[in-house]
Amino acid sequence: MFSGFLAAGILEKAAAKGVLDIRVHDLRDWTDGKHRQVDDRPFGGGEGMVLMPGPIFKAVEAVRAETEAPVVLLSPQGRMFDTETARAWAVCRQVILICGRYEGVDERVGRHLADAEVSIGDYVLTGGEPAAMVVVDAVARFVPGVVGKAASVAHDSFAEGLLDCPHYTRPRVFRGHAVPEVLFSGDHARIGRWRRRQALAKTAALRPDLIGARPLSAADRSLLDEIRKERKEP
Repeated sequence: MFSGFLAAGILEKAAAKGVLDIRVHDLRDWTDGKHRQVDDRPFGGGEGMVLMPGPIFKAVEAVRAETEAPVVLLSPQGRMFDTETARAWAVCRQVILICGRYEGVDERVGRHLADAEVSIGDYVLTGGEPAAMVVVDAVARFVPGVVGKAASVAHDSFAEGLLDCPHYTRPRVFRGHAVPEVLFSGDHARIGRWRRRQALAKTAALRPDLIGARPLSAADRSLLDEIRKERKEP
């Protein structure tokens, strides 16, 4: 599942340069017995299978090269993964991701092995592998040398707690839809104000929870007041 994901695009180039070292480990390599069993039925009954703690503990203990390396259990029950978490993990020399599977993971993994339990959204996947790919990709973008233009990361959605502003390129008019004139003004102050206003407007409309989650500057509050007056909001 990971081979194609890691063998293309920015991650492949970063690995070739030695900027990233991403390794995938099979829990079955730390099992006992010829069947290499990693899961079992849950105590107390119920549907599905549960990943056993033994192989997971052994695997983490074997691959953990840095004593301070965060061990992360990917689970729909975890706290929401976000930009700040990705930025924090990007400065770590090693991060270990445990992919949940089946009905779940033995509770002792989350309580006594993992340093964090993280979810990428309020939904359930067939396994933690796609979630691990999301986390790897998001964290990698903050590692110096991975993205060609580091400044582009600083202005992405969520980098400053807001959604990104709209972007346009050629042609100037496409199927009757024109690019805003301000972008051709050459006035960088006007363009910067327009972009900030658009980012605030989009965030207020689509993700109002983000507006209330961060302190706003006086300039941002003024722009929001303008936006609300235009929309005739209270």
